[in-house]
Amino acid sequence: MKIFPAIDIKDKKCVRLVKGDFDNKTEYDMSPVEQAGKYKDHGFKNLHIVDLDGALTGETVNLDIIQDIVGKFDLNVEIGGGIRNLDSVKKYIDTGVEKVILGSAAIKDKNFLKEACEKFPNKIALGLDAKDGYLSVSGWKENSNQLTLDYLKEVNNYGVSRLIYTDINRDGMKQSPNFDETSKVADISNCHVIISGGVSSIEDIKKAKNLKNVEGIVVGKAIYDGDIKLEELVKEDA
Repeated sequence: MKIFPAIDIKDKKCVRLVKGDFDNKTEYDMSPVEQAGKYKDHGFKNLHIVDLDGALTGETVNLDIIQDIVGKFDLNVEIGGGIRNLDSVKKYIDTGVEKVILGSAAIKDKNFLKEACEKFPNKIALGLDAKDGYLSVSGWKENSNQLTLDYLKEVNNYGVSRLIYTDINRDGMKQSPNFDETSKVADISNCHVIISGGVSSIEDIKKAKNLKNVEGIVVGKAIYDGDIKLEELVKEDA
């Protein structure tokens, strides 16, 4: 099970949102680069970064911070947040990230997802953010009216190399991930799935290990709030 400690960047700071709500955010003292260094020092190998400024603007706002993190620490970084064109994908790949996560733009335009997978093989991850079985887009402000499983079936053969599944109702709530829905997604996905949203304890990590076709789990707010100790968490990272 790969553990992906999370860094959400807003205004050059580490923040955490509750259910993706920009008005309901907590800012933390440590800079994103310092936080990445802390994860590296504890022995983590993977990192999940979301550029919230990018999600709002559609630009690679914090590219310099991503470059800094990738350059300083030997971490496998996956980055998402407002990546809407092939040029932005290339910019991130050129910094040396392991995966670029496409979300809203890929859901609104399946051809964009297909092109990205063809142009950058084994580099594209698909972020599916769901609420009550339906995909949400645009920073979770819009419901797409697309059933998650239907959309996945349509794009399953495009060559996506990783799928990150987030249940919005659980995100930032620390109420445990939605294991049932994640299992449904993992059952039909042609690539490995990462669970995101709601992780509250080491028990959640252990439960995730029993799911078929699930490669890893993203842990965010529970780390920042001290509910999960990094020393304990890194023991689950394999």
